[in-house]
Amino acid sequence: MSPAAHAAARALLADPLTNKGTAFTEAERDQWGLHGLLPPHVGTLDSQIERRQRALAGMPDDFHRYSFLRELQDSNEILFHAMVQRDLPAMLPLVYTPTVGEGCERFSDIWRRPRGLFLSWPNRQRIAEILADPALDRVKVIVVSDGERILGLGDQGAGGMGIPIGKLALYTACAGIHPSEVLPILLDVGTDNAARREDPLYVGWRHPRIRGAEYDAFVEDFVSAVADRFPGVLLQWEDFAGHNAYRLLERYRDRLLSFNDDIQGTAATAVGTLLSAIGRTGVPLSEQRILLFGAGAAGCGIADMLVQALQADGLSAEQARAHIWAVDRDGLILSDMDDLSTGQRTYARDPAEVADWTRTSHGAIDLFDAVANIHPTVLIGASGQHGAFGEAVVRTMAQSVERPVIFPLSNPVSRAEAHPVDLARWSAGRAVIGTGSPFGIADVTQVNNVYIFPGVGLGALAAQARTITDTMFMAAARALGAMGGDTTLLPPIERLRDVALDIAVVVAAQAVADGVAAPDVVIDRDTIAEQMWQPAY
Repeated sequence: MSPAAHAAARALLADPLTNKGTAFTEAERDQWGLHGLLPPHVGTLDSQIERRQRALAGMPDDFHRYSFLRELQDSNEILFHAMVQRDLPAMLPLVYTPTVGEGCERFSDIWRRPRGLFLSWPNRQRIAEILADPALDRVKVIVVSDGERILGLGDQGAGGMGIPIGKLALYTACAGIHPSEVLPILLDVGTDNAARREDPLYVGWRHPRIRGAEYDAFVEDFVSAVADRFPGVLLQWEDFAGHNAYRLLERYRDRLLSFNDDIQGTAATAVGTLLSAIGRTGVPLSEQRILLFGAGAAGCGIADMLVQALQADGLSAEQARAHIWAVDRDGLILSDMDDLSTGQRTYARDPAEVADWTRTSHGAIDLFDAVANIHPTVLIGASGQHGAFGEAVVRTMAQSVERPVIFPLSNPVSRAEAHPVDLARWSAGRAVIGTGSPFGIADVTQVNNVYIFPGVGLGALAAQARTITDTMFMAAARALGAMGGDTTLLPPIERLRDVALDIAVVVAAQAVADGVAAPDVVIDRDTIAEQMWQPAY
């Protein structure tokens, strides 16, 4: 073999999109000069999966399993995705929440090989040059974060790259997007997490966060470069802090096919699950009293979609908002409070409304007093405050509601507002429960955005949509709400690929109905299913 042939053989094994490891056949080893670089055994995808499953079983904890799977993804994409897709209930918590939280916190400790793009402030003049890489020619889906609000863990800087990597693994597993067509991106504009900046192993730009006009100009340069380089690409905004999440979504949603998963994906998942839950309580949505604990981007997104759903049931926008209360870090949100966000101001109550409330707290109206006076039928947590749904809160709620619906949605587990076992005990087994994190309890539904975003993305791409409308997300939520199982509010995790396909069909059809799809696009289940990649050698 020539030196060039030897180099080509090693490059084939080094590229995770072409490497098959021991599964290269004898003929392929002859053709590519792989003899000697591989052991003589010719394996199969099944035998390779078994070998990795044995390795996973022998590891001491989930973080080591997460790290092992990340390295596998960087060495053999087909094997990695085959493992994930074959056992989604076991793999989902390892490649994404809750384990990805620690993966982001310790991202610099385990960084080994390049994956995705780090677009850093010092390289802001090179964005178009970086995106010009021919290896990116097939990209259809981008997930981007600036690492400022990672799950409930706050600012992780460059470590936030773990989120786009994990989300895109689920796009492939559930929506069948080919791994060469996805691109994780981290906008590294610094971090205000001093522990990260001072860590000698930190891989990001060691500088306080760039903010204000400079930040906006950087994001504008990024969006413009993406629009030029990838016409028709789907861009998912992920884990941006609330003060940026809403305004970036509004600024760019019609310039680029894009959505914010923390706002719209979380809302559609929560509302879809709530529609399933109230089907069990027998109380229609228009008679529910809904209390949101946590009024950031996720909480306000949920409230906005609930208003849409209530309006669809015949209520005016004002009547719909009257069914929703919001409590944030400063207590029940009232219209005379300072520094309210646009989303919070929408759901602020008149102080006169609470003037005669019976209260145990002085100053701000806390969660307990809100529950005691509102008598909510639904309690949703998007606060990141561990244990916020305490015994007194839950017992008080259950005293006045026969089937209270309680969703502690914050993740990872360390940030969950309550443990489902406690919720069941404090409500005498009457609560209808959904959690954001997996707790390993058979009859407790995990209200995970993975039920929504892969299908929304797939449907938008199938329709060649030019924008993603609110009604497309509402269609996804209603479709999800109709899929509940016999014992759980949502379909089992192992059915996520079918769920993504079902949601893609209704989202694409809604895009056509909304007039945002490409002319004469064909929307049917078989056509969309044919676009979904299956990992195989």
